[in-house]
Amino acid sequence: MWKREQIVIDATVPLAATVGGSPTRMLGVWQGSAAEQTRELLPKEIALAAALQNLGAELLMADTPVDCDVLVCSDDERAKSAAAELVEKIPGTRAINGGKLENARIVESITALLIGLNIRHKVHSAGIRFTGLPARGA
Repeated sequence: MWKREQIVIDATVPLAATVGGSPTRMLGVWQGSAAEQTRELLPKEIALAAALQNLGAELLMADTPVDCDVLVCSDDERAKSAAAELVEKIPGTRAINGGKLENARIVESITALLIGLNIRHKVHSAGIRFTGLPARGA
């Protein structure tokens, strides 16, 4: 039933806001991250990558290029590559290889930090940019 070429890109972040709490606080996920929880729920034949957690809706809806890097984490190189290709279709973004899927727990927590920065500075565009790294594919 499931085909090996199927790929899921998990962009979820377990924020306390989902249960009436603060959007700057993370919910504890037994598996370590929402992406790792998704991995447990998916059939093993389906490849999974975690990406796009740090791109807010306001950034994506703007008419200007997004000035932000996106970390892509996966244990499957094909899924990581597909997610990176999708990310780089968004003008101004750069996909960064974030390593294994277990690193999604770190990436997901960056989202809570960015939300806090947006609130504190009264903006909707805080993002991350990594310096000193080669372009993708280099």
